[in-house]
Amino acid sequence: MLEINLHNETSKLEAVVLGLPDDFGGTPKIEDCYDPKSREYVAKGLFPTQENITKEMNAVLEVFNKYGVKVYRLENIPSLNQIFSRDIGFVIEDKFIVPNIISDRSKEVEALSYLHSQFREGSLIKMPQNTRVEGGDVMLCNDYVFVGYSEAEDFENYQVARTNKAAIEFLQTTFPNKQLKGFELKKSDDNPKENALHLDCCFQPIGHDSAIVYKEGFKNISDVDFLINYFGEDNIIFISQDEMYQMNSNIFSISPEVIISEKGFNRLNDELRKRGFTVEEVPYAEISKMEGLLRCSTLPLRRV
Repeated sequence: MLEINLHNETSKLEAVVLGLPDDFGGTPKIEDCYDPKSREYVAKGLFPTQENITKEMNAVLEVFNKYGVKVYRLENIPSLNQIFSRDIGFVIEDKFIVPNIISDRSKEVEALSYLHSQFREGSLIKMPQNTRVEGGDVMLCNDYVFVGYSEAEDFENYQVARTNKAAIEFLQTTFPNKQLKGFELKKSDDNPKENALHLDCCFQPIGHDSAIVYKEGFKNISDVDFLINYFGEDNIIFISQDEMYQMNSNIFSISPEVIISEKGFNRLNDELRKRGFTVEEVPYAEISKMEGLLRCSTLPLRRV
């Protein structure tokens, strides 16, 4: 029996699903890209190679091993990009949620079926067909579940709009003891510097009471004000547009004290250390070219 339990983003990590780099299908055609940053790097001829992606993910695996984290991997589906395990499922409390994701990525969900069979009976929840959500938009913060989403006007018109309001309503009904808070995100199919693909591309809780925030990723200033009031302005590290583009908010917590971060995030990593965090630096700049980083490629199953 595989025990699952998750209430926040930062408690001590015990078990996680790490994405799989082994057979990611190589460079896609531009017309087959479903986010603007991947499209940009394909056009430049700089899309990451199999070798580089494998090296980067192995560096993360080494950190998990160092801290005694139980690591599960996806089942390999040949010639399929399976780096970003975060989006194809997520845990809230003791339930594993199977979401409906964009059709371009629907095959990825099959790679977790072997884990589904190991969960306690009644732990697996499949979301209804009218809901759409990807795990990068779902953030657990103890009593709160924060969800990045798009209202109908954006959801129906942007390829990068991945989560709708119906998903928030379903999760609120399913977890009545949680407070669901939706954050409407800015979207762009063409410009990665104007696109908050998921909530974790512009916001992430860290430590016990702190966060990283990119203000301009939110459509409504009231949502930024909410986060400032919730965490306290002094407890927030605000990042710039370029830092957002490099995915500075998409780091990953192993515990309230330990964070895995990209080694090139110099300002952020220095700031984290000043605030008392241990920063485990890994190379992940190649994977960031696919508009995802460390949180995107990890799916936590259990935290203490």
